[in-house]
Amino acid sequence: MSNIIKTLTTTTLILLSFSVLTNCEGTQSKKKNTTSKVDSTSTPQIKPKVKATNTTPKRKFPRLTDDNVMEFFLEYEKENKENKVRITTDFGEIDILLFDETKFHRANFIFLTKQHYFDDTQFYRVVNNFIIQGGSSDDYNISKKRSNIGKYLLPPDTKKGFKHDRGIVSMPSSEIENAYKLASPYEFFIVQKQGGAHHLDGAYTAFGKVIKGMDVVDTIAAQKTDKAEWPLHNIYIRKVEIID
Repeated sequence: MSNIIKTLTTTTLILLSFSVLTNCEGTQSKKKNTTSKVDSTSTPQIKPKVKATNTTPKRKFPRLTDDNVMEFFLEYEKENKENKVRITTDFGEIDILLFDETKFHRANFIFLTKQHYFDDTQFYRVVNNFIIQGGSSDDYNISKKRSNIGKYLLPPDTKKGFKHDRGIVSMPSSEIENAYKLASPYEFFIVQKQGGAHHLDGAYTAFGKVIKGMDVVDTIAAQKTDKAEWPLHNIYIRKVEIID
């Protein structure tokens, strides 16, 4: 009997010892796991606040009006002396020399070219054996471009001795009645008529001439139009760029 009790006592002690060891290991394991979790979840870094900035680009030029346009182009033409441009159309290229003598009209055309205004406008009026007229469109984006640049007219400059010979580039004059309706610094026409259109002399400002591409002008002039002289198929000015 005594031996049995001793055996049970010994067995009990062994079991108790094993339980204590197991609990200790479990506690250490939990501590390790807890420590591991703390280490892997470090305190988040607080990012410094970024100050909001205005990303809207500042205008490089004022919105043009009749009140400021002459002063603007008087300064603009001093720094922008380019006088040759290339009009790229679906029918080919037209190179134009702008007259230095009509400095405000030259500066205006160079300015609009650098603003990419003419890109994707059209030759919207075509009269065979007379003129082709371009620089406008019924596209909404073109209207937005005009609105952004401004509403203005240039005074006529018809006394520099330039006649409306074939190939002359001209602009409607603000002396015309209801000038805002009939004249626009955004538009221009090229005389295509053989022998010129001299009945236009004195009424419109000749400010340039075609130096290459009159065959393209003739091709455009030959396109079919409706009764309002609008081409049946749009004739796009893909781009106008300054050349040497």
